[in-house]
Amino acid sequence: MLKKSFQSILTTWFAGLLVLLPLTLTLILLGWLLSLLNSMVGPATLTGRLFATLGQPFASNPYLAYLFGTLLLVAAIYALGLAVQLGLKRPLARLMDLTLGRIPVFNKLYNLAERFVALIDTKEGADIEAMSPVWCFFGGNGAAVLALMPNPEPLEIEGRRYYAILVPTAPIPVGGGLLYVPVDWVRPANMGVDAFTSVYVSMGITPPSVPAVRPE
Repeated sequence: MLKKSFQSILTTWFAGLLVLLPLTLTLILLGWLLSLLNSMVGPATLTGRLFATLGQPFASNPYLAYLFGTLLLVAAIYALGLAVQLGLKRPLARLMDLTLGRIPVFNKLYNLAERFVALIDTKEGADIEAMSPVWCFFGGNGAAVLALMPNPEPLEIEGRRYYAILVPTAPIPVGGGLLYVPVDWVRPANMGVDAFTSVYVSMGITPPSVPAVRPE
């Protein structure tokens, strides 16, 4: 009896721990990120002193100057984002190439950084929004796979029409395998991209809201 009571208490304690664990890990990760940012752009760093220099016209206290300088930089980046959204991205990129891109040695580092940023550009989300969720039945009536169709126009291969579909890899819907399957294997999924993404992010725990309709 005592052993069962102890196991019951231990099970209840672990249930509470599992509920608290995600929050604890989140706080630990947030603390690590803040510590990393402080070591990179904190008031004691070279970048932090630059922020303080920008804020000196607004405050005499070094910490207040750092705060005002940081806010000024954030506002400047926001204004730059507005310029990009208004269609000035290409002219700004040309200006950067014509100035910074022509400095020896520095231009190599700039090109490397530009390629790295292109890999993590948020345009991937926009690409997914432009795709259509579909059901693909391999073999015509075999396994059903929830996929994305990047282009609704079929491609003819050796006299037969094929659709290009992207089969994502859970839980990251932006990657996966690109397959060309016969047109008669594919049916519309009749769901939004958000519902499609939730299925893969949950690794199948969240079921599709619309059941698959097999081809006739």
